[in-house]
Amino acid sequence: MKAEISLKLERCKGCGICVNFCPKKVLEIDKLGKVTVTNPEACIGCGQCELRCPDYAIFVDKIKEGATK
Repeated sequence: MKAEISLKLERCKGCGICVNFCPKKVLEIDKLGKVTVTNPEACIGCGQCELRCPDYAIFVDKIKEGATK
């Protein structure tokens, strides 16, 4: 199962918790101090980033293989 990550950058304070909990290193903090998705293909949809974000700035939507949007 793959996933799509959505960000609400206006909520992100750049704490890095999501980056630290991501087991596949999908996320990074950019030069502006906000989270960014740098490796979306590696996302396994575990949801750790969404669960740990104290500001509700990141959302993981699971996508079934072969499903079309």
